Amino acid sequence: MSKVYIALQDNDESRYIVEAIEQDNPDVTIIHMPAMVRVEAEGKLVVKRETVEETMGRDWDIQELHLNLITLGGNVDEDDDCLTLEWNS
Repeated sequence: MSKVYIALQDNDESRYIVEAIEQDNPDVTIIHMPAMVRVEAEGKLVVKRETVEETMGRDWDIQELHLNLITLGGNVDEDDDCLTLEWNS
């Protein structure tokens, strides 16, 4: 398998998103860089709307992720409830 990743701007909103990603994907690696947070996982990474809403304490549209997104790696599957990154074998 190969690693998938998502990199977000390092700001208050992204910190909630990263926290939610970590809750739903316990084996992720989080790398803090200047002005950016990179989250890596082996094979698959999921961003769930419901978990982000719980960490933020407000409604959150999955499309809001793109406001803080710098880059990502992997095949993207996105709907109203989650964004999934994975490498197909």
